[in-house]
Amino acid sequence: MRDLRISIGVIVTVLLCLGVVMIFSSSGIYALQELGSSGYFLQRHLVYLVIGFMCMVAFMAIDYRILARYAKPILIGSIVLLSLVLIPGIGTEVYGARRWFRFLGFGFQPSEFVKLAVLIYVADFIARKQHKMKSFLHGFFPLMCVLGAISFLILKQPDLGTTVLIAAVVFIMLFIAGTRFLYLSGILVLSLPAAYYLIARVPYRLRRIQAFLDPWSDKQGAGFQLVQSQIALGSGGIFGIGLGKSMQKLFYLPAAHTDFILSIIGEELGLLGTVTVVILFVLFIWQGARIAKRIEEPFGYFLAIGIVSLIGLQAIVNIGVSIGAFPTKGLPLPFISYGGSALIMQMICVGILLNISRIQDLL
Repeated sequence: MRDLRISIGVIVTVLLCLGVVMIFSSSGIYALQELGSSGYFLQRHLVYLVIGFMCMVAFMAIDYRILARYAKPILIGSIVLLSLVLIPGIGTEVYGARRWFRFLGFGFQPSEFVKLAVLIYVADFIARKQHKMKSFLHGFFPLMCVLGAISFLILKQPDLGTTVLIAAVVFIMLFIAGTRFLYLSGILVLSLPAAYYLIARVPYRLRRIQAFLDPWSDKQGAGFQLVQSQIALGSGGIFGIGLGKSMQKLFYLPAAHTDFILSIIGEELGLLGTVTVVILFVLFIWQGARIAKRIEEPFGYFLAIGIVSLIGLQAIVNIGVSIGAFPTKGLPLPFISYGGSALIMQMICVGILLNISRIQDLL
């Protein structure tokens, strides 16, 4: 599988390089105006990139099967972090959301660590109890209890998008593991009242749904981001207006270097740039799935599926939000968007995926 590892490495490297360029392009003027340095976000991103690279190399070097031994402690540690971040004075609140720890001016988002912790735990659980996955009491119910506890803590931040993302990945892993479709569909039906409450009874989420349906009806309010994103994508044409020449990044499009960085890519590099990004993620999912298909060891197989699903779904949601196919949600574009803890954990995931492939070749 050496060829697959090389292809994954090349794809991720191209995405990371594109991210470095576009983060500086999309944030330079904003950072100069608000923070006094055009390279503020770029410099911090490069620090995160170096840390992420070291972590990726470390996880490529160790035997990934060690993670199975510590699946429960890793999960418990992630739950503790999710609990601590909700405590005033420990967690940092930004725009009404308490999702970050702050250390020496740098932030850490524990929900990013939780994504990997849940993947490791679920993969280990399925590997140990493959013959019980059709059982509701011994296979399905225990994992739903864990998912419920994790979801509750993340929703308290509040962060519905991450909750849905984690649940979707877990359901994919359970479906592939042979869990009865009746159980999966049943829990989805039972969750509909909670979903209705979390959206319809929370004003800002309801406004996002309304803006998604018709962003131009409130183009100065809830639909502002979607309208500005569509303007950016539309003004780029096929070949773009040129690198660094975006107009929407001039304080029109909020979160231009994070959640809506694809819109700036579309404006500056055009349809050609956005299609290239989409193709790169399609290739990542395809090559990652080919790696998973060749894994014979159960823990590695399900962990690989979880990693590819996590990164692939997050990319799909971010791209969908940028083009107006999904309601606005704060999920960064993997490997490209600015975001320290997200970038580090994504590179760790890639390191584990490559490690799974390497160990399989040695078996």
